[in-house]
Amino acid sequence: MKSLHLIGSKHMGGAERWFARFLPAMQRHGETVEAVVRRGSDIALQLPPGLPTRHLGFRTVWDPLSRFEVSRLLATSDAPIVQTYMGRATRLTRLPPGGGRVHVSRLGGYYKLDPFLHAHAWIGNTRGLCDWMIRGGLPAAKVYHITNFADPARDVALEELDALRTAIALADDELLMVTAGRLLDVKGHRYLIDALARLPAELDGRRLRLAILGDGDLMDALAEQARQAGVADRVLLAGWQREPAPWFRLADLVVFPSRDPETLGNVILEAWAYGRPLVCTAFRGAREITRQGADAWVVPCDDAPALADGIRTVIDDRALQQRMVAAGLRRIAEDFGEAAVIGQYRALYADLLDNR
Repeated sequence: MKSLHLIGSKHMGGAERWFARFLPAMQRHGETVEAVVRRGSDIALQLPPGLPTRHLGFRTVWDPLSRFEVSRLLATSDAPIVQTYMGRATRLTRLPPGGGRVHVSRLGGYYKLDPFLHAHAWIGNTRGLCDWMIRGGLPAAKVYHITNFADPARDVALEELDALRTAIALADDELLMVTAGRLLDVKGHRYLIDALARLPAELDGRRLRLAILGDGDLMDALAEQARQAGVADRVLLAGWQREPAPWFRLADLVVFPSRDPETLGNVILEAWAYGRPLVCTAFRGAREITRQGADAWVVPCDDAPALADGIRTVIDDRALQQRMVAAGLRRIAEDFGEAAVIGQYRALYADLLDNR
């Protein structure tokens, strides 16, 4: 069945990366999808050429032209399922009465619920988020839990890895930690830089370095923190990486230091998919999907000393690394496969249309 997907974001983040991964996956499984994105946005550049895409203004929810553009599109679209992402696209999407179409809103975080109330059904990517929506007044029968899938780990040619090693001057005797995410306070990067400063410059006989993949408002503040902490020469603020696979392939350790409001944390799935040991904080999503000491080493949020201890524990214990990597790969195969997640969306759409 055909589905129309609207997102109004200007910059890339977790929800936007999911959008850019989800729609091509739907196509691979035979679904007819159409993307509607903000004109001139970062995500407009991320979508593959074979994905039908429309570009609208999505300026503000009060902008008359943006409202008109979305309303005109909805009036002419024949898609029975209209799925929106984040608040802006959801608030601008108002299906005409009648017609039997269904508006599904996918929430990727703990947002205020008022802008989402007019949808017909709601999807949360963690059970905790779904429970929160129900406690907030949304009808339990119309709140659905469908997790994210993990992309298969991409093979990276040796030449590509060597080029990245050269670009970042990564020596053979250095140990690389990688983290990814928008440079926002909720991602907890400041605690990770603090943790690095608390650790010796070398662990397991190797110089410890950190690469932070992402853009955002805190770029300058994090660079200054690293400078004041005396670790600027070992912290690489690499910016947004459209293709992070080479970084994960080079990583000796993936660290995800998000604060409690973080909903799911796709970096957890990426670490597992690429077979990398993972240290993360006990934010809401991690508490739900990780198993401490089995597939991840989990430490308290907002606690740089505990994060430093966790990093040291994992780096110093090769057997622990191997066990966590093996368990993470099993989790991807059993719980976060693409086909299973797409199947859940297809079944949900069919059920919603049958019961509209």
